[in-house]
Amino acid sequence: MTAECALVIRTPSELIAALPYLLGYHPADNVAIVGLTGSRVDFGACYDLPPPDCDEADARAVATIIAETVARQEAASVVIVGFGPAHRVTPAVLRLTRALTTASVRVDDAMRVTNNRWWSYLCDDPRCCSLDGTPCLPEDSVIAAEATFRGHVALPSRRDLVAQVAPVDGPERAAMAAATERARRRFTDLLADDSLPDDRDTGRYGRLIRRAGRTAVRDAERRYRAGRTLTDDEVAWLGALLADKAVEDYALDRADPDEWRIRLWTDVLRRVEPAYVPAPACLLSFTAWRSGRGALARVAVDRALRQEPQHQLATLLHSLLGIGISPQMAVPSLRPRNGGGPLRGFRRRTK
Repeated sequence: MTAECALVIRTPSELIAALPYLLGYHPADNVAIVGLTGSRVDFGACYDLPPPDCDEADARAVATIIAETVARQEAASVVIVGFGPAHRVTPAVLRLTRALTTASVRVDDAMRVTNNRWWSYLCDDPRCCSLDGTPCLPEDSVIAAEATFRGHVALPSRRDLVAQVAPVDGPERAAMAAATERARRRFTDLLADDSLPDDRDTGRYGRLIRRAGRTAVRDAERRYRAGRTLTDDEVAWLGALLADKAVEDYALDRADPDEWRIRLWTDVLRRVEPAYVPAPACLLSFTAWRSGRGALARVAVDRALRQEPQHQLATLLHSLLGIGISPQMAVPSLRPRNGGGPLRGFRRRTK
């Protein structure tokens, strides 16, 4: 959720009601951290509760890493909300509270949500924080309605979010396999149309691919901006062209945080054959990140890395999401330059 479409939160109950829309799904057995500036929600992050058999030293180390990541977001303060049974949530939330305090992050509150009631670990005033817990707001609360009006969706679980980027199957998959074979033949024909006299002109191959790739990307953008979709052959052709790094870069440079772009790259990601997954997965991840949809960005880049663990852009996006850089903190230029480090292409905004 970006600052431009942030929700205004007035009570702990409203914050808990807004969290699923901030994260993109309803958390369960998780610890969520919400960054606040006054009453404005700036960002949200969600982590799994440590497993029951987790070593305490390991759990503290993880809490320290999370706290350092959150500190980079530069929010004025944070609220921690743990979801699950008390015997698992309590140690995790208190451990994270200590780690954030050590990292000089102000913790406004730390809470637990169990069976649709919430408790505060930092407030013992019975006038606002009952010892018996406070009922959570209903699913049709005003804050939920406002989040929905602003275009936010809360899926039932993270598993449902992963399913949104899963490959199509059945007849759709068979049709895409056939379309991909046609795209490969078309790719060969494209290069054959402009025969090269000798090896010194091999750069012309790249120019042909880049030209076709730019055209395919712009055509896809026009289609989805108008609310339409691509045919199987068009998706397969675009996927084959995006395998070229120059075409992938061209699409990346145009990846503004538009909802129709998220729909475009989700559709292409789900339909391309496995060999062509990394590029559209990265484009979806980057677009989702810029839109403030970090959870979607993560599941998309996970698909890219499962297919190609060493994919350069996917590895870089994974690092970006892992260290907690927010869209408001950097001007994206993702390709490392001159052999620089994994974030060599990022320029911090001046304040």
